[in-house]
Amino acid sequence: MIESTIPQTEPATLPVPPTGRIGRSVLAYGVGTALMLVSPLLVFAPAALFHCAMRNGRRAAWGAFAIAATLSGLYFAQVASVSSADAAKIAYTSLAAVILAIALPSMATLPLVEHRQKFGRVLVFAVIASAVGLGMTEVMMRSVADFSPLAVHMEQARQVGEDLAKSNSTLFRDVTRWTPFAVAIVPAMVLIDIALVFVLSLLMYGRISVSWSRGKVGVPAAQNDYLFRSLALPDWTLFAFVLGGLTPLTTGLAQRLAANLLTVVVFLYLLQGLAIFRSLLVRARIGMFGTMAAFLLLVLLSAGMGLLLLAMVGLFDTFFDFRKTKRKDDSHESHTD
Repeated sequence: MIESTIPQTEPATLPVPPTGRIGRSVLAYGVGTALMLVSPLLVFAPAALFHCAMRNGRRAAWGAFAIAATLSGLYFAQVASVSSADAAKIAYTSLAAVILAIALPSMATLPLVEHRQKFGRVLVFAVIASAVGLGMTEVMMRSVADFSPLAVHMEQARQVGEDLAKSNSTLFRDVTRWTPFAVAIVPAMVLIDIALVFVLSLLMYGRISVSWSRGKVGVPAAQNDYLFRSLALPDWTLFAFVLGGLTPLTTGLAQRLAANLLTVVVFLYLLQGLAIFRSLLVRARIGMFGTMAAFLLLVLLSAGMGLLLLAMVGLFDTFFDFRKTKRKDDSHESHTD
């Protein structure tokens, strides 16, 4: 079940552009990434750093990262200077989170992207790096500012649950029963948001890398290694699912950790289930409008237990390659993206 080998595909060698052009490119990527880090375009910040490395090299990407981190720091420092004490702490927390949980994990993931590692392996590594970054953000803010971002998020979740419980709607009559669990998995929900950032960025990077290389003289044609339908989690993710499944058998901090781990892993398996569904649509040669209609129908049918069933499909893909409809231990079939 554990993957015994990791393919080491060497990155394509690109012609080295002049130093002046590299400097201008790094500056442009740095400024662009900074604007993304402080705006809703945050979801594409990792893609910008990946693409900078593809065009100019890994050292240039680190230069763009340094520029983006500096400019983002200046922006959040300005916001903090004109805000109240509590708002200033939130501003500095936002700065630490985007740098430590998104930008820095992007740079840590860059070698995997350069070596064209599989979509699922890159995503899981990025999620783990982001979890470490979020933990560092929590520890740093508690140490420096006596402020807990996690406590703030949990209090907000608790307040939302109380507000829904006070409403007269029968839809939320049982919300108080689930509020403690929802509060406990707040860290997982934050990490899921960041996981979506990396999913969207990898999809975007796959497309723009192909588009950029097409027609470039002296640049080998790029292959899109990050199609959504190729998303397949590493087999060892199953062990994380098993550990998360210990949630009902534990108490206290161990139970909260297991619940958060289980929530994140189930979400990743849900993504894998969606990727399998997408691959089936591609095999059936269904066009864009048919694909949109199919996903809309899937959303309508996936309310409640439907999402859980879709996650189960992703889970059992660990044993069966549903994209090829054969067992993964079949000697004539290997599980590849």
